[in-house]
Formats: sequence, C-alpha cells, structure tokens
Amino acid sequence: MSESILEIYPDHGREHSLKGLYLQQNLRALAEGRSHPFIYANFNTSLDGRIAIPHPEGGLTVPGSISNQRDWRLFQEIAIQADIMLSSGRYLREYAEGRAQEILRIYDDPDLADLADWRLTQGLERFPPIAVISASLDFPIPPALIEDGRRVVVLTTEEASEGRKQELTHLGLEVISAGKTQVLGEAAIKSLAERGYHLIYSAAGPRVLHMLLEGKVLNRLYLTIAARVLGGDPHSSIIEGPLLSRPAEFNLQKLYLDLEAPGSGGQLFAAYETKDRD
Repeated sequence: MSESILEIYPDHGREHSLKGLYLQQNLRALAEGRSHPFIYANFNTSLDGRIAIPHPEGGLTVPGSISNQRDWRLFQEIAIQADIMLSSGRYLREYAEGRAQEILRIYDDPDLADLADWRLTQGLERFPPIAVISASLDFPIPPALIEDGRRVVVLTTEEASEGRKQELTHLGLEVISAGKTQVLGEAAIKSLAERGYHLIYSAAGPRVLHMLLEGKVLNRLYLTIAARVLGGDPHSSIIEGPLLSRPAEFNLQKLYLDLEAPGSGGQLFAAYETKDRD
C-alpha cells in the first residue's frame, strides 16, 4: 500500500504519509485548557453526498464502492485518540443484524497494532468507552460492547422506560437522562464532561450529527469524499432531521488528496471546524 498523500490546503503541494496523517493532528492537545469538551465527527461520502445505500436484507449499509482500508486507517487514527466514542441504539441494532461497520473492536486488525500501542503509551484505557444515544433504549447489548471491562454510558431521556433503565444498570452500564422527550446535544455533552470526558468522538450516524449541530456543540467535522457518484434511493446523507434552527458554519482546516484509493479519481480527506464553539 502506497503511503503518499498530497496536501492541498493549507500547505499546498506538501507530501505526507497516510500512516499517522490524522494521529499527528494531536486532538488530545486541542481538548486541553478548553471551557467545553472538543467534539468531532467523521463521515465517508460519495460525490453525490451518499453515506449509505439499501442493504439487500433491509435497512441501509455503508457502500462498498466508497469504503476502503485507507479511509479505515484514518477513521481509527481519530477514534483511538478519544476519551469516549458516541454511538447509537440504531447502530447497535444494525450491528446485531450484521449490517454495520465494526467500530466496537478496534484492535483486531494487525495493521492497526501501532494504534493500540499508542493509546497505551498515553496512559489511556485499552478501549475508548462508548456512549450509546437512545431515546427508546430499544437495542441489544453485543458482547463486544461490555467485555474486557469497557465502560459504557447510555444517554437517554427522562421519559424512557424505567424498567429498561434498570436492566441496563444491572448490566453495568451507566444510564443518564439528557433531555425530557429526546436526547439533547448540549445536555448530553455536559453530562459527559461532568464525568471527565473532554475529547469526544462521534462515530454515530446522521441523526446524532443533527443533535450535535442543533445543540451547537460540534467542533470539527472530518469528511472522506470518494470521487464517485452512486445515485439510488433513499438518499442517506451526513445529517438527518428537521431543518437546523440556523445553518452550521464551517471553515476548511485541512484538505488532502489521496490518489492511491480505489477508483481513478481517488478520494479527498477534509477537516472542517465550526464557528459555534471556542
């Protein structure tokens, strides 16, 4: 696998190695000395804005035509730096049905062994804890979620089933109410910050991104953009939900061209920062 990545912005023409491209951004340093946690999210999209296509057995799945090991490497480089990862009940349902990417076990690939070592050298837990966002609490508990003593937080609503809350608590999960009828971005992040989580990575889907943007708590958005147009219905994009109360403004922070990815046009790696938080 070729390691060459070409920077387009801000240092146009500079060449980089794929390995370490996002790790060297040192997100943990960005979270230090802030009045709010540093929140970041990541999506892989086609040129026509699709992050998922229909799965033959129902629901949606990540398109194989835009996913690849090079993007997966960078996904893991930003995941490994987090204090905690945001997931969702929807993801856990799809995971149980075999329709979701594996994000719960990040050390099974020998090509990522260096990332496992990096996390341990930072004095961090082997696995980043997981925060599951779910208003309904209707999701299964995969063994990979709670094995090896991994900490799990569930962010739900005041009106969620008390019986189900107790079931999850008995399994060793910490259940937190972060809104009355729906989980709210600002309340959810405040609850995590109170528990010492200051660098928070959203590996969840488009509804959680909507929650973070509506709550004005997102700091950085990573996009991998494959030079392919997919088409098809339904159109699943990086955000789902009502029109935002006001548009979320972003500034381009980094842009790289990867011509070694599958397809003649390769892919772009972009990082944007919002203007909503310090």
